Amino acid sequence: MYRYASVVCCLCFAIAFQLSHGTSVTVKDKDNNTCLYADLMINFTVSYEVSVNELNFGEGFSWSVNFTINGTLYKADTITFTYNLNDTTVFPNSVVNDTATVTAKPQIPAIDIDTCYSCNSKETLEADVVNQTLWNVLIQAFVSNNNISTNLSSCAADLPASTTVAPITNATTSTPVTNSSTAPPPTPTPTLPTPTGGKYSIKPDENSTACLIANFGLRINVKKIEMNFEPNGTTVSGSCGVNSSQLVLTSSSMTITLTFANDTKKFHLHALNITGKTSSGVEFSEVNTNLTLWEAAVGSSYMCNKEQNYTITSQLTLYTFDLQVQPFGVKKGVFSTAEDCQPDDVDSFIVPVAVGVSLLVLILIVLLAYFIGRRRNMGSTYESL
Repeated sequence: MYRYASVVCCLCFAIAFQLSHGTSVTVKDKDNNTCLYADLMINFTVSYEVSVNELNFGEGFSWSVNFTINGTLYKADTITFTYNLNDTTVFPNSVVNDTATVTAKPQIPAIDIDTCYSCNSKETLEADVVNQTLWNVLIQAFVSNNNISTNLSSCAADLPASTTVAPITNATTSTPVTNSSTAPPPTPTPTLPTPTGGKYSIKPDENSTACLIANFGLRINVKKIEMNFEPNGTTVSGSCGVNSSQLVLTSSSMTITLTFANDTKKFHLHALNITGKTSSGVEFSEVNTNLTLWEAAVGSSYMCNKEQNYTITSQLTLYTFDLQVQPFGVKKGVFSTAEDCQPDDVDSFIVPVAVGVSLLVLILIVLLAYFIGRRRNMGSTYESL
């Protein structure tokens, strides 16, 4: 049984109630230091009595998590969800017109300080008439020195199942029988074609222009297995914020969540979370929340046409092709002036140098031909004399 210290950190924010909602939150203390970070997907199901069979969700809900700390460990103590049945926009035709609050105990174990809790699997919390389903959860409470930790503590559902094989024994001698055989050599992985480029955008609402735009082709190498990300049939979701924007791409084989940060002068890719299954059915889940990639000035876009590779975790490498992104300051739904990555800058420098060298060689050839022709003309003049 835990004895909790008096320090309590609470994550609380208003949610525009939808079927599923993704959110990224950074909580700061009075000294503007980060004390809590959370990135998660959540789905609410609320049962209520109506006079007609119709249900539309809208604004007006709050959801909070209360964290407690005990020495070097912290845990999520209580989740509180409040909803207003008197809001006819959210709960039309509700018989009851009260504000209701439900609490639930999350199945999150005690986590070490300076460690993020990660759970990509779905967890459903049942409380009265409300079901809350959480997934793609990444939370760190009691953040120290403004640094979001790269150390992860995964939930039990994300851990691979371990199997124990009993030794085979001979019924007569009770001696273990060992089958010795040479494993066949692994089948070489065929070279993958260049990934198909995708064009993705996020709009605040149906009547607005895009606030986040991205074009790129992606390939991932996870656990030494390479896969191209297929944009056809991909579902695009996310959000645009002042300090943080998020792009979520869900295909038939994987979900990629890209989180961008804005420090008012420059933006960069801050976090990357990829979950899914390989073609052979192997599940994977890799995340890094301390990245500084694709950096450019706010109000411009970042572009890199050359193939690039980035080591995201020890098990994940990301490859990009014809990349251009702009998560902040998008005007009229089109890219602003691009800042090129270093490989593109090198190419743009090599081309004019090569042209200059070619012109110099051409000038030398013309001068050499001129002197040779002049010398021959002088020789023929002397003979005529």
